[in-house]
Parts: sequence; structure tokens; C-alpha cells
Amino acid sequence: MSIATGAVGDAIDAKVLRRAMGAYATGVTVVTVGGAALHAMTANSFTSVSLDPPLVLVCIDHKAVMHRALSGADHFGVSVLTAGQQEVARHFADNSRTLGAVQFENVACRPGRYTGAPLIDGALATFECELWDAHDAGDHTIFLGRVLSLQTQDREDGLLYFRGGFRRIERAS
Repeated sequence: MSIATGAVGDAIDAKVLRRAMGAYATGVTVVTVGGAALHAMTANSFTSVSLDPPLVLVCIDHKAVMHRALSGADHFGVSVLTAGQQEVARHFADNSRTLGAVQFENVACRPGRYTGAPLIDGALATFECELWDAHDAGDHTIFLGRVLSLQTQDREDGLLYFRGGFRRIERAS
């Protein structure tokens, strides 16, 4: 067992911070942009911000291809993945995959009705969003989206990311 600490005034090591943040289980999503900048990216930094108006956020690294795509877009989509969609998550996390429309060829998805952003078939939930605002935050940008539409499934088999790997949601007794 290793223990690493950081305190005010100490430099926080990025690897230690990443490991500590890995102790917080998150859902796994695929963020998408349609149109000329067609792109997708696996992300776990997605959350609800406001119910009125309905706002969500995604955080994207400045160096990511998705950052350029989303910065130039008016809309985006988010698909919350099921435990059975690990391969979809791995595919869109693979930085060596071919980009553009071809990255969607072997993934079941459909264009969103309001945004045209690809939405993953069978996802636990899908969101179509209008880009509301963006804020720089260190090496990432926080993109806020106003939810235009959403769909959910009544399932309990969500995909989680915890301590560097995928996990399944299991009902607590």
C-alpha cells in the first residue's frame, strides 16, 4: 500500500493527483460533435450543472482533437455508456484510430434529431446540447451545454471508470 500526500505550498505531482482522483468512480460517456468537425471522444468528466435552465458540462484537455472540434461547434452530444459498451469506450479513447466519419463505421449510432451529433445506440442516456459557454480551467476547458433533448433507458448496467479501469455498477444490498 502506498500513500502519497500533498499540502498547501507543496507541488502536487500530476501522477499522484491522477491516482487520487481515480479513487472517485465516474460514469463513462462518449462526447460527439457532428457536421464538418465530426468527432467523438470517450470522457468521464461529465456532470449536471443546473436544472433550470438544464445545463451539463464536459471538461476537455486543450491538446485533445475534441477541444478543437467542440470549440468550433454550436452543438454536441453525450452518450452515457452501459457496461456492455466497453469496446465503444476503448475505441473512442484510442488516439491512434482514424478520424473523421470513418471512426463511426463500426459503431452503432444515429445523428441527433436536433443537433446532428452522433448518439450511441443502446446508451443508458443520450443528450443533445447547444454550446452555452466555455471557461478555461488550467489545461482543460469546461464546456457548458444547454440540454435540448435527452433519452434514457431504465437499466442498471452502467459503465464506470475507477482506479484506472472499467467497472460495472452493481446494486448494493
